[in-house]
Amino acid sequence: MAQEVIKIRGGQTLKGRVDINGAKNSAVAIIPATIMAEAPVTLEGLPKISDVETLVSLLEDLNIKTELNGTTLSVDPTQIQNAPLPNNKVESLRASYYMMGALLGRFKKCVIGLPGGCPLGPRPIDQHIKGFKALGATIDESSLTSMKIEADRLVGANIYLDIVSVGATINIMLAATRAEGQTIIENAAKEPEVVDVANFLNSLGAKISGAGTSTIKILGVPHLHGSRHSIIPDRIEAGTYMCIAAACGEEVMIDNIIPKHMEPLTVKLKELGVKIETGDDYVIVKSSQPYQSVDIKTLVYPGFATDLQQPITPLLFLANGPSFVTETIYLERFKHVKELQKMNGLITADRGTATIKPSQLTGAEVYASDLRAGACLIVAGLFANDVTTIYNVTHIYRGYTDIVKTLKNLGADIWTEQIEA
Repeated sequence: MAQEVIKIRGGQTLKGRVDINGAKNSAVAIIPATIMAEAPVTLEGLPKISDVETLVSLLEDLNIKTELNGTTLSVDPTQIQNAPLPNNKVESLRASYYMMGALLGRFKKCVIGLPGGCPLGPRPIDQHIKGFKALGATIDESSLTSMKIEADRLVGANIYLDIVSVGATINIMLAATRAEGQTIIENAAKEPEVVDVANFLNSLGAKISGAGTSTIKILGVPHLHGSRHSIIPDRIEAGTYMCIAAACGEEVMIDNIIPKHMEPLTVKLKELGVKIETGDDYVIVKSSQPYQSVDIKTLVYPGFATDLQQPITPLLFLANGPSFVTETIYLERFKHVKELQKMNGLITADRGTATIKPSQLTGAEVYASDLRAGACLIVAGLFANDVTTIYNVTHIYRGYTDIVKTLKNLGADIWTEQIEA
């Protein structure tokens, strides 16, 4: 059976412009949230990625009419049927767990398969379940493959999250939107994607305040109407291209962004010594090596995003001394280290911290263990000597729209090949 690989001949200088797509982490929550509406909904600015297609097909499994046309999705949920979703689509991406909160809010019950996604170590959904139980739901976890959640009625509650979790914050917000009375989520995630989901729900008639702060208040409503909503730009896609431009860009303009969302990365890149010019909705990045060594520590927003830890790591090989990257969100998010070692990268990881020393990378056959590890290997391959071959590229396509074509347009020597597995 043939599989696709990405090949990169490193050493090209990149120049041009990249238009950033809608945020993956918003889209994968807002598409399930359309279940909550009782009239047609239109979503604009969606990224063209496989996760979107998977979620749209999950909507269709619930007898929802959908039409995906480029970056615009029309959803007509008026004939929705609450069918069980214990299938392989649910297993293919983690964000399918948003179907739980949406179906619970709409129907007070759901049966759903256990979510999958990137293998980043233990990512339990205990905080989601804690929130659903606080609203009055019972959870049947006796099946090894699916979970049954139901409630006679959902009643607002005060919920304190033990850890800051984007997924739990959004999932509880979805269910609480149709609960009776007021729900308060304390220690809520502040990410821009949480704000985007709240804005979408409010456009349907929900009453949510405080999104973007650590305390979110939701006053339940009995009905939600339709709306038209535009997805925010993807700060992780934008950040990845900023790292690519810092590695080998003569002058790259990254357009359609919200610069404030990029600040944690922009500050760190400037600390490295990267030249960055910021406009109202764009940045211009110029590679200006050699770089200064830096220390990076991932934190919840507005700290340095865990999703950008892997894409920025190859830049640290271009620094003038050792750099350190500490991961506090997903402690096992270092599967790229072994692959970078294959490329002659002087990098080690121990107890949640990677040590990176100046190195001249050389192309090799490497494996994308997850989405952002794949992005990391693309950054590395673009400035490595010789040819890098990246396997398991389906992970990369889950989060980046037309990345090979985009990089080609900037001047990269990059292509795909079908090889026998």
